Amino acid sequence: MNNSVDYRPEPNLAYAVVFGFVMVLGLPLNAVSLWILLRRHSLKSSNAIFMVNLAISDLLLVISLPMRVYLYATGTWPLSSKACNCITMLFRNNIRLSAIFITFISVDRLLAVVYPLRSRHLRTASNAWKSVALVWLFVLVVNIPEGMVLAGNLNNSSESTCFEFRGQHQQQQQQQQEQLRLALSYFQIVLVVTLLTVNLVSTALVSCTLHRRLNDSAKVNNKVNVMLIFAMNLVMFTICFLPVSVGVLTIKRHEITPLVCLASVNCCLDPLLYYFSLDAFWKKKEDVDLAREQ
Repeated sequence: MNNSVDYRPEPNLAYAVVFGFVMVLGLPLNAVSLWILLRRHSLKSSNAIFMVNLAISDLLLVISLPMRVYLYATGTWPLSSKACNCITMLFRNNIRLSAIFITFISVDRLLAVVYPLRSRHLRTASNAWKSVALVWLFVLVVNIPEGMVLAGNLNNSSESTCFEFRGQHQQQQQQQQEQLRLALSYFQIVLVVTLLTVNLVSTALVSCTLHRRLNDSAKVNNKVNVMLIFAMNLVMFTICFLPVSVGVLTIKRHEITPLVCLASVNCCLDPLLYYFSLDAFWKKKEDVDLAREQ
């Protein structure tokens, strides 16, 4: 049996250019950010731990983009259906992981600003690593039924591309897979909307707290940076995560590619979070520690 999949989609240079741009920009941005986070910032900080995992998630998405570029540039898919399945899962995992880790960063900033003393025992490296481990485990568990649906679509679709499915399955099997697909799609929307709500509440609480402390001795620049973090988080949810999550249910599957392009841009925006979230992002860890002691 031949494991390769004979796909004949229409080439679309616009999609190829967008994915290529995200790949060319996202790879160095996230690679450099990850290097700086690991080299110059201590992983004893919960915020830094969340950002390292966010950068890893973005890099996993970026390494899947060359095949998307090839597919939309040439209209052919040279790899197996399993490779197509893996690349699709990397994109979906990035949406979930990015949404969750961005929310963790927001909640961490919320606790640091609104409850700086009472939250010290919560904002520890140990708790951060436990949270990160649970998130990765959660995503892997979700991949099991989702991978089954994708595999069924690829194996049974009579006319498909690697990221678009148009064929008809046997009726019973089609109904079962469609029910599971709908359940996963609703789950995705509920997850994104819930995390967006957490970010909205966190933004409101932090904004009120900073407004009350407007005359404090704290530097205004730091307050601006804090609000920029929350503003960027909301932008990524409303532009990158929410449209594609809703589009899975409301748009035909072979017409959702524009929203996928939009969602993939989040891996180019995330590095800005690192700059605004961590004090002296470009400085060495020793310099940051010294500045805090003075």
